[in-house]
Amino acid sequence: MEILLRNAQRKFKIDRQQLVRHVEMALTEMGQLDCEISILLVNDVKIRKLNKDYRNRDLATDVLAFPQDIDAKNDNGGPLLGDVVVSIETSRRQAKEHCLSEEEELVLLIIHGTLHLLGYDHERSGKEKQEMQNKTQKIFSRIFPGRRPSGDSDF
Repeated sequence: MEILLRNAQRKFKIDRQQLVRHVEMALTEMGQLDCEISILLVNDVKIRKLNKDYRNRDLATDVLAFPQDIDAKNDNGGPLLGDVVVSIETSRRQAKEHCLSEEEELVLLIIHGTLHLLGYDHERSGKEKQEMQNKTQKIFSRIFPGRRPSGDSDF
């Protein structure tokens, strides 16, 4: 698997190696051993612009997912999943609300975005929302045993 991680925000320090290890674990749990994924970490201003440009929603959000064409392949013949964009500012705020560490919240959002790349969509139906939440929780608890978001978390 290839994880392309770019930290395009400068306000908060990110442990790149640890984050990549967590993403590797998540992708392994999803059965995505030969895939390629791009993860972009941004601030609220940038994610708001992306949200407005691509979803016509003029507000900052926590995570956006941009899937590749279903037939897109990497150099090894594995799937090119697409891009996950996370706002570190929003992620840090939500970590407090969800009673998670900043690292846990960031990984939770990457899991959520990656599931979107794989075709899961909590906005289509209540059934799909529950399925996506269950999958997210299963993967999250494998990476952070005994931990679970609380508060108003939809994950």
